Amino acid sequence: MTWALAFLLINLTSFSLYGLDKWKAVHGCWRISERTLLLAALAGGFAGALTGMYFFHHKTRHKKFVYGVPLIGLLELAAAMLLVL
Repeated sequence: MTWALAFLLINLTSFSLYGLDKWKAVHGCWRISERTLLLAALAGGFAGALTGMYFFHHKTRHKKFVYGVPLIGLLELAAAMLLVL
């Protein structure tokens, strides 16, 4: 149960970061760094990051994100499968 809760929290955080950064971009405020957004995905929040990218239409033209976030997701899924085996 604790792993599921941790997965949910990191993905909600990642999703929220993409939404907040989009809001800041629209309003001309100080932005969240691309590094932070990618680190949120790397920390296990790839599903929230990918959902946030397309829900908020944010970072969908940047190759670093379009290819990087799904690649992070594939690597994390592969690592999870290795842990289960």
